[in-house]
Amino acid sequence: MTSRGLLRNHRGGRAPVSNLELFFDLVYVFAITQISQFVRTHLGFAGLAEAGPLFLAMWWAWIYTSWATNWANPDTVPVRLMLIATMLISLVMAAVLPRAFDGTLPALVFAGSYCLLQLGRNLFMVWAMAGERPAGSRNMLRIAMWFVFSAPFWLAGATVATRWGQFALWSAALAIEYTGPFAFFRVPGLGRSSAADWDISGSHMAERASLFVLIALGEGIVVTGTAFAERAPDTVRMLAFLACFAGSVLMWWVYFDVGAERGAHHITHSGDVGRIARNAYTYLHMPIVAGVIATAVSDALLMASPGALAHPALIAAGGGGLICYLLSLALFKRYSSPHGNAPLSHLVGLLALIALIGWAHVVPMTATGFTASCDIVLLVVAVWEWGSLHGGWRERFRQWGLPV
Repeated sequence: MTSRGLLRNHRGGRAPVSNLELFFDLVYVFAITQISQFVRTHLGFAGLAEAGPLFLAMWWAWIYTSWATNWANPDTVPVRLMLIATMLISLVMAAVLPRAFDGTLPALVFAGSYCLLQLGRNLFMVWAMAGERPAGSRNMLRIAMWFVFSAPFWLAGATVATRWGQFALWSAALAIEYTGPFAFFRVPGLGRSSAADWDISGSHMAERASLFVLIALGEGIVVTGTAFAERAPDTVRMLAFLACFAGSVLMWWVYFDVGAERGAHHITHSGDVGRIARNAYTYLHMPIVAGVIATAVSDALLMASPGALAHPALIAAGGGGLICYLLSLALFKRYSSPHGNAPLSHLVGLLALIALIGWAHVVPMTATGFTASCDIVLLVVAVWEWGSLHGGWRERFRQWGLPV
């Protein structure tokens, strides 16, 4: 059976995101909700530590599928069947995720589903690329072998008697997998990947990543709206609701006003697309999404007790999540900066957030007050960047029809 015709013909140019890929992402809407819920119900150190491998596994499953669909043509039946099968396995993983550390059976289902997904998809790509792109097929085989190396750690971790033993083995599996791209997937007898193996569509990768950030931001909107609808509104709940909504809007603004478009332009016109896709989108977008999920947890905690004082869990989730978000976003924007510098507005915002967290631990603040203070920091960052770029403040005012 020939594999001819299963690949896109973008040759490094534009490859539009298909409806099937958007349909596939719906599973990860559910996965992010599951991770957010897991963190909200496991607020201790142990619970947060356990959430780490679960999030990293879900991100790795999604991003590798995005790489695959950058080459594979979703309009062909075999690729559609592969994506639907991957979608089903991802749904199983997401469904069992909250219980992945609660016993051997759910742990085996989670680990087994993850290994099946990663190996199955990559072996499919080995076959799909064999006819038209033999070098790409060998590269996919190298990647599959790295997942073969990590699979015993996943399965062994699911069968150990202690939660910390499971955590250690699953962390070892992820360490192997996350090292792979930096090691160029070197495999004895198969060699290592080269830059020519990563002739992807930069615009497709940028669009997929930005859509995932939107998915993560949507979790905060859903959490806030659901919590607000559960009880009769009063002044305190209304203020908390507005603070949560403003935070989501400002995070969207800081990412999409400059970062998303400039990053897409940079990767599309770069001569080293694979390296940028690896560093800026595969790795740096992971903490961006993690920061958004953390702030969604903070929003849920705030809406549960809008009139209470800001407790350590809310401060850590809200402030720490925004620090993770701004720091990783600053590093991401550094890639597309004309001068290779991180935005000064983001660095100042990071210092302000660190100071705010320290202040909240010393001087009691209401949960709504702390969240609103975080919003003010984000507002300063957004307005600063908005005015300093695109020709400066005068040009911005002219665009809005304001006198200068």
